[in-house]
Amino acid sequence: MAKTFEELVEMQRTTGDAYSNAAELRELYGPPTATPWTKQQTDTYETAFRAWRDLDRDLRTEITEYAKAHDRVRSEVEAEVEAHAAEPPEGP
Repeated sequence: MAKTFEELVEMQRTTGDAYSNAAELRELYGPPTATPWTKQQTDTYETAFRAWRDLDRDLRTEITEYAKAHDRVRSEVEAEVEAHAAEPPEGP
């Protein structure tokens, strides 16, 4: 469970990375109806897609809980999280 805003931002970045991974595989393999995928390609893509879907679901749940706990509007929290996640992370 994300307890801080910074944890939500990190979850958003992780979710974005997972989405990018699934999108890259889809682009690399091409549309499955144009050129049938091998079983390995199908399994790899489905695993990446499920990882993104599960992370996205968990992120949305955490944003909702955070918004409720801080008496804020969910859509505003989500927009702030997305904006902060788009910025480069602060390094050591």
